Amino acid sequence: MLRHDPIYPSHRSPVVADNVVATSQPLATQAGLLMMQQGGNAVDAAIATAAALTVVEPTGNGLGSDAFCILWDGKKLHGLNASGRAPAAWSPERFPDGMIEHGWDSVTVPGAVSAWVELMEKFGKLDLATVLAPAIRYAEEGFLVSPTIATLWARGAEVLGKQPGFAETFLPEGRAPRAGERFRNPGAARTLRLIAETNGRAFYEGEIAEEIVAHAKANGGAMTMEDLAANAPEWCGTISQSFDDVELHEIPPNGQGIAALMALGILEHSEIRDHGPDDLMSVHLQIEACKLAYSDLHAYVADRPAMTEVDEKALLDPAYLKSRAALISTQKAQDFGAGAPKKGGTVLMSTADASGMMVSFIQSNYAGFGSGVVVPGTGVSMQNRGFGFTTEAGHQNIVAGGKRPFHTIIPGFAMKNGQPLMAYGIMGGPIQAQGHMQLLLRTQLWGQDVQVAADAPRWRMLSGLEVACEPAMKPELLQGLRDLGHVIHVEAPDNAFGFGGAQLVQRLPEGGYSAGSDPRKDGQAAGF
Repeated sequence: MLRHDPIYPSHRSPVVADNVVATSQPLATQAGLLMMQQGGNAVDAAIATAAALTVVEPTGNGLGSDAFCILWDGKKLHGLNASGRAPAAWSPERFPDGMIEHGWDSVTVPGAVSAWVELMEKFGKLDLATVLAPAIRYAEEGFLVSPTIATLWARGAEVLGKQPGFAETFLPEGRAPRAGERFRNPGAARTLRLIAETNGRAFYEGEIAEEIVAHAKANGGAMTMEDLAANAPEWCGTISQSFDDVELHEIPPNGQGIAALMALGILEHSEIRDHGPDDLMSVHLQIEACKLAYSDLHAYVADRPAMTEVDEKALLDPAYLKSRAALISTQKAQDFGAGAPKKGGTVLMSTADASGMMVSFIQSNYAGFGSGVVVPGTGVSMQNRGFGFTTEAGHQNIVAGGKRPFHTIIPGFAMKNGQPLMAYGIMGGPIQAQGHMQLLLRTQLWGQDVQVAADAPRWRMLSGLEVACEPAMKPELLQGLRDLGHVIHVEAPDNAFGFGGAQLVQRLPEGGYSAGSDPRKDGQAAGF
């Protein structure tokens, strides 16, 4: 039975249906539903949605994004890592002043297109041309820009307007399009058609690849045809952590999903079950658990082959997590350092269909429009994932050619008693692992429905004792956190990136699904 108790300000109710799509932009949601109405499955819907989002929400992702996916195929859980690698020519010596946030020297090989192809070949029912058709139509005929995206577009233009190719593609008439104005991207339509016609090969080996490399060379970048051709997504499985009778699954490193697992494993040994979702102590315990997890995340997580000193098994060791939990005080906030385990801007969509297939898929340019680099005539805006590396000598995440950087984007998936329960996630940089934990506890420990969990006010651990909170949090809760020693920053409600945008699809005991979409975005959950 579904219980909807809208205790937070929202005009939305969960969508209940046999086939559902939840995304951050309604036009993309409609693209996904159309695929299932044409006989496609949840994977077809996810890829149609992902492709559409590169056009209608360019502020968070693009054709030059990376991607990750966790999906239940009806019998088994799968994890796909489609994050790209650094150009072969990269080394710490190339970055004497540290990693670069914008421009070609922040761009690693984009993996999203390879994820689309891989998922379609393995699990899709429709052909790629059919699945990409809505995105091509939005790019060629144009679409009406939605309000939140228009705001983020204007902000991005202020920072990136002078990056090579950006203004030509994204600033028609010399400015960002306003809400309700029609925007066309004929270059993206051309690229999407070539991807469909060549099953992605044009992007990594052919015409589009050649244009990407030529643009890189003309602007001081190191990307080569060999770098692009070497790209290959990896079926990496998942790593997991139990909290009572629910298991949270995440993609293994190089992503930050392990931090959500560590935080849950720490909370397993706490008194959080004695408190409600918005009680002072439950929020305090969650913040402290995330501090501990993130301290280790930034100290140890990197491309998996580089994690030779400390690996995910060491970080998730039950005894180690219990020892970390013992450091938490219920009387005061603390600034934790990394532990010593033994050796060892994004868009998120969730889909599910009547056959039982469930998909959590995420793709991102990292910081908004990413690097700001756009390859002329292609509509390909490049991510800036290279900024996720470090130049710190001896660090497992030190930059190197052919290596994947530390990644913030993570899909989430919950299982219960060996069966799929919830495909979900939250876009928004460093809040993602924190958000995975908050959403899982709200839906599974405290029984909130997916829309209420998405509506609930969020907090985001910053650094040290500093925590950002949404204004909707109760004044007495904020004061209680301050009294415990937390340094609270109440951030403006329009900071949608900072507090993320959640999309959730949960299986109902009676069959079908309940879907929720974050009110902080322009998004929509829909179904039939």
